[in-house]
This record gives sequence, C-alpha cells and structure tokens, in this order.
Amino acid sequence: MTDIPAGFLDLLTEKKPLAHVATLQPDGSPQVTPVWFDYTDGVVRINTAKGRIKARNLSAGSRVALSIVDPDNAYRYIQIRGTVTKETTDGADAHIDSLAKKYLGKDVYPWHSAKETRVIYEITPSAAQTMG
Repeated sequence: MTDIPAGFLDLLTEKKPLAHVATLQPDGSPQVTPVWFDYTDGVVRINTAKGRIKARNLSAGSRVALSIVDPDNAYRYIQIRGTVTKETTDGADAHIDSLAKKYLGKDVYPWHSAKETRVIYEITPSAAQTMG
C-alpha cells in the first residue's frame, strides 16, 4: 500500500470528482469508465452492477489505474495505480446509496434495479502521482 500525498487527500475525501478507472479487457486492450468512488481506511471503493464491462474486467487481484481531476482546477489531479484487493456484494446496495448521497444529494440511488446485483471493488493503492 502507498500513502496518498496529504495535499491531494481533498480530492478523495472532500470534493466530488469522478474517478476515471482503467481496466484491462480479456484481449489486453484498455477500457476506461468514469465512476463514483469513496476513500476509506486507505482504499478506494467503487461500485457497479455485475455484468457491466468494468465488472467483467475486475476481480480480486486485477490491476487498475484511476485518474481523479480536481473539479475546480483541471490542471490538478492524482493518478492512483493499485490492485483490487476485495470484491463483494455484501453491503453493495447500501454503498451505492451512500455514493448517491455524496454525488447527487439523494438518500437512495435513483436507478436501483431488482434485475441488477451491485458489487463493491476495493482498490488498494500501490503508487500515486500528482500534478498541481
């Protein structure tokens, strides 16, 4: 695990930027998706529904990169590289609700679907680079 530089923790804990998460497709080509996230206990957590491209590309042990740009200054950002260290459906519905609160100000994720199974991926940072 790597420490996130203190001068950039606001991007992970106070502001509401999207993280662009890069995963690898089965053929080795990259795939990038903007996602909601939170940062707790030194790990970045993202949430998606099973069956989506990023979910098909992610599992415990997957290597990923995230680019998080300051919404107030496009020339200030942090890039985090890391590994998926946990994949779970436990608490995933509550987690997406908490992300809806952070990003939309809503208590409940407005696009819940009984047809979807939500999953949380915990990403443990192994490197961080910053600019700005």
